[in-house]
Amino acid sequence: MEKQQELPKKSRTAPNLELEQQAHRQGYEYVAGVDEAGRGPLAGPVVVASVILGKNWNAQHPLNDSKKLSAKVREGLFHLIRQEVLAYRIVAISPQLIDQMDILQATLWGMKRAISELKIQPDYVLVDGKQYPSVDIPGNAIIRGDTISGSIAAASILAKVARDRVMKGYHRIYSLWGFEKHKGYPTQQHRDAIEQYGTCPIHRQSFHHRSRKTKPKQLKLL
Repeated sequence: MEKQQELPKKSRTAPNLELEQQAHRQGYEYVAGVDEAGRGPLAGPVVVASVILGKNWNAQHPLNDSKKLSAKVREGLFHLIRQEVLAYRIVAISPQLIDQMDILQATLWGMKRAISELKIQPDYVLVDGKQYPSVDIPGNAIIRGDTISGSIAAASILAKVARDRVMKGYHRIYSLWGFEKHKGYPTQQHRDAIEQYGTCPIHRQSFHHRSRKTKPKQLKLL
């Protein structure tokens, strides 16, 4: 039997459910949190997740901005969130579509998809950042929302872990670029690899790298 990973205790400064509870008091039943991972990399998809924690969610679970958690803790929470939330959805937007739309519009489109494809449609939405997607649902865009809202923090964890898994998969195909380590972000190692080998099919051409016409292999997200 697989041993369950022990998660750290919830920090006093971690995101909470105050915004979700405010929405509930105003009559909204299904509050979704939305966040993305991968806006800054030179390669790979941007991944967006949406989460409805539900009123029965255990507020003591140690949710936080995914960047503040270790990879091991994120993996444990990734499993827990998918098991215990009321609904979730994860979508990936390809580098090719990012190039066509630009990263902001691709991210907003991904948010719209992640919301509309939830198995339970939310009636209120909390989104991380400054921009609110074009959905006909009340809600708010919250700067640094993944440090404030538990729902957004949960979405940030799903998006981050899912994207890291995709990039590790691409590393097996395009190993020269070291995606397993930097996940496509513009580290010196990554820039040196581009200088030496050029770009591969999952690099975003909107970042002005040299293009290649090879069609990228598709990986299953989850």
